[in-house]
Amino acid sequence: MTAVQATPSQPPAGDDPDFAALKAEVGEYVATRGEYWSERVERERQVPDELWDELRDHGYLSLAAPAEYGGRGVPLTRYLELLELFSTSHGSLRMIIHVCNGVWRPIAAHATAEQRERFLLPLVAGEIKVAFALTEPNAGTGADIRSSVARDADTYFLTGEKHLITFGTVADYLLVIARMQDTTGAKGTVALLTPPRGEGVEATLMPESMGLRGTDHARLLFQRAPVPVANRLGEEGEGLSVALGGFLAPSRLSLAMTCVGLAHRALDEAVAYAKRRETFGRKLAERQAIAFKLAEMATDVQAARALVLSAAEAWERDADAIAEPAMAKLFANDALQRVTDAALDIHGGIGYFSPSPIERVYRDARAQRFEEGTAEVQKMTIARELLRR
Repeated sequence: MTAVQATPSQPPAGDDPDFAALKAEVGEYVATRGEYWSERVERERQVPDELWDELRDHGYLSLAAPAEYGGRGVPLTRYLELLELFSTSHGSLRMIIHVCNGVWRPIAAHATAEQRERFLLPLVAGEIKVAFALTEPNAGTGADIRSSVARDADTYFLTGEKHLITFGTVADYLLVIARMQDTTGAKGTVALLTPPRGEGVEATLMPESMGLRGTDHARLLFQRAPVPVANRLGEEGEGLSVALGGFLAPSRLSLAMTCVGLAHRALDEAVAYAKRRETFGRKLAERQAIAFKLAEMATDVQAARALVLSAAEAWERDADAIAEPAMAKLFANDALQRVTDAALDIHGGIGYFSPSPIERVYRDARAQRFEEGTAEVQKMTIARELLRR
């Protein structure tokens, strides 16, 4: 299978004023429609189809994809500035933006010309949804995956189980990473674009999570589900390379910036509350203990943002940069946990109750601890790169 090589994102048409206008548009959207959707998703416990349609119609699902694929071609560092804004909104909304502006990468890097027309272009256009299916309940997220395929002529038969798959029940295709039957290690893996419905496939919604309410997370069961060989990305033995190569680093950077965005929201909520809440005749903001806490929170947000953007610039210079994105994710997530903890402290008991915005922000922040790898995974990645260098 001859692959169509992905090209780096090109700068958007026009100059900085064009990007400034786009950024202002996104900021306005998040402050208005974003708040509407946040309230609705929390109330209904699901993401309505109308939200997907609205984000697509605004062009927000194709910000980072190159123009040649139908995207808006926003470079990674500029895209991250937009993602920070989206991440001040509801966790489900930011996950839609994050996933749709990232999952095109492994497909673009390995698609044949036919697969480009059938999968990549409709994905960037927002006509289809693709969910990334790597994580399994009984294995680590890597070379020890157990889902397997047996090949018979032009068909693979997929057997196994996946879980925690974002948008796994609403997607049109699943990018499933499995292994050839009777193989071990990364060299036995394959990447397949598989429908989540049909013969041999069962997709069920997982129980409601602590945060990110409304976000579709699926448990997937495959029982000799037939998948055409024509739906394979790359070659047999390249599954993990498809899943991780050229995709994991920008995805970690994006996840790191979502931490910055949500921390920024927590800081804003804490500042506003400290300025209006009065106890014993004084505003909370007038108390040195609270003022110092706000100062520390603001420093965390600024430091995390600077590190993420620096790591993104390193990746744009060298796509093999691995340690920097891991550092960014590690630090930004730690900063997010500190900032949201402090924001809840400043709100006091009232912040623990659902009418308070910080209650949802606090819950949503806990999810970022696990997305794109735990802190321990980031530390192993960083240490390995340091020792290798």
